[in-house]
Amino acid sequence: MLIVLSPAKSLDFESRPTTKLTTTPDMLERSGALIDVLRGYSPGQIADLMKLSDPLAMLNVARYATWSPEPKDARQAIMAFNGDVYHGFDARTLKPKALAFAQTHMRILSGLYGVLRPFDLIHPHRLEMGTRLPTAGAKDLYSFWGDSVTERLNEAIAANGAETLVNLASEEYFKSVRPKLLPVPVVNPVFEDWKDGKYKIISFYAKRARGMMARYAAEKGIVDAQKLKRFKVDGYAFSKRDSTDSDWVFRRKL
Repeated sequence: MLIVLSPAKSLDFESRPTTKLTTTPDMLERSGALIDVLRGYSPGQIADLMKLSDPLAMLNVARYATWSPEPKDARQAIMAFNGDVYHGFDARTLKPKALAFAQTHMRILSGLYGVLRPFDLIHPHRLEMGTRLPTAGAKDLYSFWGDSVTERLNEAIAANGAETLVNLASEEYFKSVRPKLLPVPVVNPVFEDWKDGKYKIISFYAKRARGMMARYAAEKGIVDAQKLKRFKVDGYAFSKRDSTDSDWVFRRKL
């Protein structure tokens, strides 16, 4: 089983990491090419491109200016990302064995780095996969990365003998993957909450649940995706009646 996650906009480069293990992103040369393009944009242009406030645009222009492929001042992706998914995953409280499992069985899709392993070192940045950033020969990041994201996932699938890819990423990020080029089926866990008389996806809760499921897999050492149907965390439970072979629905009614 291979799990894919989205990155997070929020970053934590202040808290102390709980592991000293690090790896180097596989696609740094291409990341550098994107940074070179971004360095040509003014703060106002970045604000327009990414729909950011002026202070956030200026912050990210400064980040692009100081970005480097070198590991100095970098941090493991799993320790740096700090959004809702990663609050659910809570990497800092995982034991070394669970973190090692994540390194083998999890990948993080990234607008800047393509595909990351949990221990891959990253620098502060913001570049969402859906950004319409034109580069030489590509109109946006989906075109820029092309099949290379899928190729990296296929390498991970072959390396750990995965028989299923579990998509815990957002639609924006999973659009960078070519499912038809994967050698294994894709399963999409869906998390729904009861509200206003019906079950619906509530973004905040669904994001946290994705992280909790990834954590559940890491703690249990799950390699057979079917065992994820046993996931019962924070009130969620698998609904066989509402699921299909590819979309697994987990519901809770608080």
